[in-house]
Amino acid sequence: MKRSFTNYVVLAAIGFCSVSAAASAISTLAAIPAFAIDDMETGNGPDLTSVRAKIAAKDYAAALDELRGLAEDNQQADVYNLLGYTLRMTGQYDTSLAYYNKALQLQPDHKAAHEYLGELYLQTGDTAKAKLQLASLEQLCPAGCEELKDLEEAIAAHGGN
Repeated sequence: MKRSFTNYVVLAAIGFCSVSAAASAISTLAAIPAFAIDDMETGNGPDLTSVRAKIAAKDYAAALDELRGLAEDNQQADVYNLLGYTLRMTGQYDTSLAYYNKALQLQPDHKAAHEYLGELYLQTGDTAKAKLQLASLEQLCPAGCEELKDLEEAIAAHGGN
């Protein structure tokens, strides 16, 4: 009888430790911040480091070449968003619009795509549609975010009309 009681105590202790470890792991996971899909640290999707560097250097032709290659193998919102951005920077507005829409089709809450699409609408003289993208960002970022702030500033600089 004593041996059975000891077994139960040992099993109970092991069970308690297992539950405690699981709870600790769950609370640790809950504390890890969620990253947007375009955050390069998540490892989701292709590595866009070199594309971003080319865009920052305003080497849009090289960025487009690389992005087109990535788009062939990746149905990923960041790739399409950056294609839209790069094409917009080269004045190819219709094609840019198609890629922003594709990015938002794949990921409707892609904040950068909403911001850049709003900026495209401003560049093409459609402030009403830019403000619709601003409204989308207000819904996505109730506490504010960089994309919301940037589009607000772009609309204000455009005269808000």
